[in-house]
Amino acid sequence: MATTDIRSLTPEQLAEQLKERGYPAFRARQVLQWLDRGVTDFQQMNNLPLSLREELAALYTVPGVAIARKLTSAIDGTVKYLFRLDDGETVESVLMQYKHGWSQCLSTQVGCKMGCTFCATGMGGFIRNLSAAEMLGQIEAAQRDAGVRVSSIVLMGMGEPLDNYEQVVRFLRALGEEGGVHIGMRHISLSTCGLVDGIRRLKEEKIPLTLSISLHAPNDQIRSRTMPVNRRWPIAELLDACREYIDATGRRVSFEYAMIDGVNDTDACAEELARRLQGMLCHVNLIPVNAVEGKAQKRSNPRRIQAFSDILQKKGINVTVRRTLGADINASCGQLRRQQDQQENRKEALP
Repeated sequence: MATTDIRSLTPEQLAEQLKERGYPAFRARQVLQWLDRGVTDFQQMNNLPLSLREELAALYTVPGVAIARKLTSAIDGTVKYLFRLDDGETVESVLMQYKHGWSQCLSTQVGCKMGCTFCATGMGGFIRNLSAAEMLGQIEAAQRDAGVRVSSIVLMGMGEPLDNYEQVVRFLRALGEEGGVHIGMRHISLSTCGLVDGIRRLKEEKIPLTLSISLHAPNDQIRSRTMPVNRRWPIAELLDACREYIDATGRRVSFEYAMIDGVNDTDACAEELARRLQGMLCHVNLIPVNAVEGKAQKRSNPRRIQAFSDILQKKGINVTVRRTLGADINASCGQLRRQQDQQENRKEALP
């Protein structure tokens, strides 16, 4: 008999299923309390009747998220995790410390379909979506390992969140459930490469998170060369969807802009970007792009980034330059998984 991922159920759904088997509602709360403490073996839930523990083991599974590899930056303490899932697949996550507390960048898919030319994740192709439980598991595993409480989340790791829409929304709802990790939606940022249909669905959810758009270009010519998604949804259509999102939620949209030397970092690009965003409730986050083995792109030099920023500011666009964290551990997602895969492939090739 197929088992159900217990973390995919809402507390109400779990209580109802246990009620159907003759157990009172408080048993569901007890189960969730154990899960939130990181206990995944039902037999260890010793305040539950033995009969219930046996039924839970027969009916449900708890997806595992184990640390396969861990790198800690000697510069700023950023921690990069490679997590191994129950089926042997791996995903990356990054734990970062800011003045306001600990922030974690999570993965939502194993691999990615989007094919952005500056990204390491898509080089290995797409494998599968993560479940909501596997997203929660990344937070819980990092908190247990580091002995800290994560206070903000960025869905900007491996994968495209809006391409895994149902499970991502289930994850977001689970964050606020009783006994969960309890991170408020205003401390969540969801990054998309520009799936317009997903943005329009998300605005109807009325979830007060920060929508972050990986824009990375001021026009369709540049963006279509670096981000294939732009051929499906050009910039004008994407920005229309962003305006709709702002009108529906009242929330500011953040535009991520990876600064790539000689590609999208000229004064003319800055002027064009400012014209496109004029009058929009938004913020631009300039990102010195990370070097990726096998990719030709190089980051813009600091003077060019500052000049670009200055132009946006003079045009009235709210702009910041992202602080580089974990530079000595290649903290951008996709690289650690790729290194691990290459090492395993070399081992398999040995006679």
